[in-house]
Amino acid sequence: MNKIDWARTSEITTDDLPGVIIAYLPAHNARDLDTAIAQFTPDAMVTDEGKDHPGIEAIRAWLGRAGSQYTYTTTLLGAYRVDDSHYDVVHRLEGVFPGGVADLHFRFSLRDGLIEQLVIEP
Repeated sequence: MNKIDWARTSEITTDDLPGVIIAYLPAHNARDLDTAIAQFTPDAMVTDEGKDHPGIEAIRAWLGRAGSQYTYTTTLLGAYRVDDSHYDVVHRLEGVFPGGVADLHFRFSLRDGLIEQLVIEP
C-alpha cells in the first residue's frame, strides 16, 4: 500500500464523505457490530492504539471491546479528503479515561466502495 500524505487534505463537509464512512461512524459509536463490519473489505485492517487488527473477525473482536472500559462523548471536529480513496475524520473524545480529552484521527482508505484500512491515531 502506498504511503499517504495525510497533511495534504482538503476540508469537506460530513455530507461529502463517502456513504461507507457515513454508515460506519455511527455504527462504531453505537457498537453496532453488524453494520460496522458490513462496511469493511474481507481483508481489511484496523490499527488502533498502535495495534493491528487484520481481517473481519479480528476487527469484530476489536470493535466489541474498543473503548468499552471508558465513558466518553464524541464530537466531530472535521472531515478531510486526500483523494477519492482517502479520508480523515477527526473526533474529540471527552470523558473518564486517562487524560480526559483526546482528539483522534480516523484515517480511512477505501477500495471498491468499502473500508480497506482504518487507522485511528492522535
